[in-house]
Amino acid sequence: MTNKAFQRIYTHLEAITKATVSLKAKGVSNDELATVDGRLAQVVKIKGDIITLQVFGGTEGIPTDAQVMFFGEPPVLKVSDELAGRFFNAYGEPIDGGPEIDGERRYIGGPSVNPFKRKQPSELIPTGIAGIDLNNTLVSGQKIPFFANPDQPYNQVMAQVALRADVDKIILGGMGLSNDDYLYFKNMFEGAGALEKIICFVNTTEQAPVERLLIPEMALAAAEYFAVDKNQKVLVLLTDMTLYADALSIVSNRMDQIPSKDSMPGSLYSDLAKIYEKAVQLPDGGSITIIAVTTLNDGDITHAIPDNTGYITEGQLFLRTDTDTGKVIVDPFRSLSRLKQLVQGKKTREDHSQVMNTGVRLFADAASAKTKLENGFDLSDYDNRCLEYAKEYSNKLLAIDVNIKIDQMLDTAWELFAKYFKKEELNIKQSLVEKYWKGN
Repeated sequence: MTNKAFQRIYTHLEAITKATVSLKAKGVSNDELATVDGRLAQVVKIKGDIITLQVFGGTEGIPTDAQVMFFGEPPVLKVSDELAGRFFNAYGEPIDGGPEIDGERRYIGGPSVNPFKRKQPSELIPTGIAGIDLNNTLVSGQKIPFFANPDQPYNQVMAQVALRADVDKIILGGMGLSNDDYLYFKNMFEGAGALEKIICFVNTTEQAPVERLLIPEMALAAAEYFAVDKNQKVLVLLTDMTLYADALSIVSNRMDQIPSKDSMPGSLYSDLAKIYEKAVQLPDGGSITIIAVTTLNDGDITHAIPDNTGYITEGQLFLRTDTDTGKVIVDPFRSLSRLKQLVQGKKTREDHSQVMNTGVRLFADAASAKTKLENGFDLSDYDNRCLEYAKEYSNKLLAIDVNIKIDQMLDTAWELFAKYFKKEELNIKQSLVEKYWKGN
């Protein structure tokens, strides 16, 4: 913080709402931090000399003569290699009992990387999860959400991605985590001995919801340090963006802004884009890849949060429970990585895209056979083989607990093809069939 001798102090509030206070002040900048009656606050609106501050802990009990002290700067994060292996709160303060970080102060929430300094993504990000790597391959510099219902184990999936992803740094931004989820992440990372490459910024359900608004910006400030300054491959995991958007809604409602669709603020698109557009592939090799959880309300993707998210991101990953196996899978029908063609067959084996397409087509044929069965129609031999194939395909390749390399995923798919189908039923290039067929 700046020297107290230079801090501006005011003691008269013009107005107090549920979340904000307003006062007359000069020389104040947007996003600047302050304390109001000892509570942390941030400038959210400047109109002439009237400054509106959002009070993170709420305004209950604040008197009109409360002392307001401006820090002279927006929120900052101290960045250095010491960040690795540490857990922080929404203000970048350690919550793991370790020492303060001694590093360079960086403002959070700055602009995304200049388009002229960006490169087309071309590096593979393997996660070990076959439903992602085989069918929806991720590329460095990509931004993609998990769409999941609240009862699905999306935080466990995020932890698995963190432990399996082949990157230099993993940065987790947890918004509205339960204490159980926070301890789950902490224990998983410590138990796996992976803390040296993982950095966590956490806001729990017990803390003020508006603090969640700082979490993505803290996580991305750290990501930019390692990607831009250190040329490292960084994966940012954000969970849960629905709770982030809910916090935006709380603030806008308390500030009496007119809500837009689904009670969300009119600025929702730009608020989300400001985060997702930090994803970047840099020419020198550094990159920021963003995977974010967006929880759905009864699978409703028309809600403003997933709807806006879908416009901004490069695809989506859908989690659902498979009725045949009871396992949570990455749904091959509703999931999509719009950049997968940039690495499939280029950074992976030559048969990748054809095996992917055939695997999903046969799974779709099984879905059609299931519909026929439910409607009382007779099934053909091919239908029955598709149904048996679908169970194994779901169990061995779509389930989120499958942790294998991409070549093993492709080999597993060929084994399933050979077990249930004839070569001519695959519609795969003859040269690839001759090279990779696992049957007689």
